[in-house]
Amino acid sequence: MNDKDINCGVSTNSLSTIEEIQQEVIEEFEGFDDWMDKYQMLIDLGSEQEPLPAEYKVESNLIDGCQSRVWLQADLTPEGTIHFQAESDALIVKGIVTLLIRVLSDHTPDEILEADLHFIEDIGLKEHLSPTRSNGLLAMLKQMKMYAMAFKAKSNC
Repeated sequence: MNDKDINCGVSTNSLSTIEEIQQEVIEEFEGFDDWMDKYQMLIDLGSEQEPLPAEYKVESNLIDGCQSRVWLQADLTPEGTIHFQAESDALIVKGIVTLLIRVLSDHTPDEILEADLHFIEDIGLKEHLSPTRSNGLLAMLKQMKMYAMAFKAKSNC
């Protein structure tokens, strides 16, 4: 097996697996009983996210299927992982995409494609979003997985 094969299967620079990060997110949300507090946490997460550089706020980075505007940039690192950056013009949506980035960014295409993203249901997010926000969440996930498929195909993994 060469280095390229290793990078395609397991992330070499990731300190935590996708599953470990999901567990951290679940534990953070378990500290709140009230969904208003959970929404506030999402807003706070979005507020802490670095702004997306202006050169990435282009039409081709807008996610179709989101009611609010969400830009998603994905780059394949030299280590074979995908680094995601995003921004939204809606506070809660920005928090949701920040959570997705936290869980999926800096992992290999295979790790992203094989991930069982159960944290969305486990924290109750899916059932507490409006239908339009729920559709937007699915559109963001779909786009992140599309990037993973594209990078996997490009690197012949």
